[in-house]
Amino acid sequence: MSGCCLGYSPVIMRFQTELIPATLLRRYKRFLADIRLPDGREVTAHCPNPGSMMGLSEPGTRVWVEPNDDPKKKLKYGLRIVELAGAMVVVDTGVANKVVGETLRAGLIPDLIGEVHAEVKYGVNSRADFMVVQNQNRIWIEVKSVTLSRDAGLAEFPDAKTVRGAKHLGELAARVAEGDRAVMLYLVSRDDCNRFAPASDIDPAYAKAEAEARAAGVDIRVHSVTITPEQVRFDAGRFA
Repeated sequence: MSGCCLGYSPVIMRFQTELIPATLLRRYKRFLADIRLPDGREVTAHCPNPGSMMGLSEPGTRVWVEPNDDPKKKLKYGLRIVELAGAMVVVDTGVANKVVGETLRAGLIPDLIGEVHAEVKYGVNSRADFMVVQNQNRIWIEVKSVTLSRDAGLAEFPDAKTVRGAKHLGELAARVAEGDRAVMLYLVSRDDCNRFAPASDIDPAYAKAEAEARAAGVDIRVHSVTITPEQVRFDAGRFA
């Protein structure tokens, strides 16, 4: 898929607390990362990413973490961004949903304007990230954060096998069969890509499910963001 731009106004999501730079020492048990802070202290940070983080977890990598003073939280830092040579990558998968949610609520995607609901039950034990009610019609939206890039300029999803992701595609296709609209929205959470493709070698079942969903009428769309340690901006860019 090649890059193009549609005329959407940007939405900016600012981090609640100023991020600070750190050095990644290791990522382990999926949700933990040991880091070295600028003052030399070594601490464990929460890593909110269930994927493999392929290509993003090399020891010595510069990262950006968000501190917190919440007494209920055992870990006082959260890993938000990995900085590569020439690229910023948001590895906190929750950021994608926040950015898309704010964009939808601001009514800045013309064909997805309506009453926005989050985390709506549907299908078989599933929850849609968003459901938009538009002129009494329902639009079901799943959001996937894309962080993998193995070839220059090419973003890929997933970075690990995801039975749950394939299930979501089937649920979206079922909504279309019932007369609703359905959207799989990939948010490329890195700023060095302008193309997208399913990572069929990593998860052939997911790639097959996506092709079937597309054939069934699910709207497969890919959007981009601009990333700084201060904010993440939903751009005008929609990959064709």
